[in-house]
Amino acid sequence: MLPVLQSFLDLTSSQEKLFASVLGLVLVLVIRVAVMRLVNRQIENPRTRYTWRKNTSYVSITLSLLLVAGPWLPNIASLSTFLGLTTAGFAVVLRDPIVDIVGWLFLLWRQPFRVGDRIEIGNHAGDVIDIRTFQFTLMEIGNWVAADQSTGRIVHVPNSAIFRDAIANYAQGFQYIWNELSVMITFESDWQKAKRILTQIADDHAAPMNSAAQDHLKQAARKYLIFYSKITPIVYTNVKDSGVQLTIRYLCEPRQRRGSEEAKWEAILTAFAAEPDIQFAYPTQRFYTDSASLPAMETNGRPGPG
Repeated sequence: MLPVLQSFLDLTSSQEKLFASVLGLVLVLVIRVAVMRLVNRQIENPRTRYTWRKNTSYVSITLSLLLVAGPWLPNIASLSTFLGLTTAGFAVVLRDPIVDIVGWLFLLWRQPFRVGDRIEIGNHAGDVIDIRTFQFTLMEIGNWVAADQSTGRIVHVPNSAIFRDAIANYAQGFQYIWNELSVMITFESDWQKAKRILTQIADDHAAPMNSAAQDHLKQAARKYLIFYSKITPIVYTNVKDSGVQLTIRYLCEPRQRRGSEEAKWEAILTAFAAEPDIQFAYPTQRFYTDSASLPAMETNGRPGPG
């Protein structure tokens, strides 16, 4: 290509190489824009669109580097020495960014999480909304907001964090989590009836998802050593200072934790309101007095004997 440019445009050697590099970049950019326009017209799924956008970006960067560096490489007398010195300099000066790039390659290879997964890493938890060369981005959940709901903040985490902190993935493997809901009733309440009511409420709300959870459990067991002898809800009994504690343990989808609690609490409040022998407990204090030690009471306006 360079001799053709030289004959038609009368360019010097350096100008030819510069022109070839710029032309290559323009061609790559045009092709990527055309591909993404076609993808946006033909594909409606946001996740698939995102995958195409990221993959075309990686391919475009690789081709751009090759097209830019290609015309200039033959002029390097000792390419191996040059690359060695350059790599050593980068390793010293850019240690953290290099670790981020290695982390990015690890994310592409092992995929401990993907875009759309809900994860917890270090002190941060959220839904993964983007993965880039140097960092990944979370839509934060929790923090000052209860029940793992979104805070509205976006958190950028360096890719190197995956080598320092443990990663908890809510969506990978078994795609459900165990949640617990504690109900406190007084000691005077009929706790056995209350337990039967809570068990019935838990079973009614869990019925639609039991078969789906069982299928997910079988799929997860093929890859991980995951085994549950029972995935149906259960109610545990415990005694606390203020009364009898009944705890519902049940499976739910990670993003439906708060909604599942609300539905169960509304059913519990309705059911207990119809039972006069079941009362909610709260922290109380009881005082006992010895009547023999009290002063004598007045009778007809006069002090009693003693």
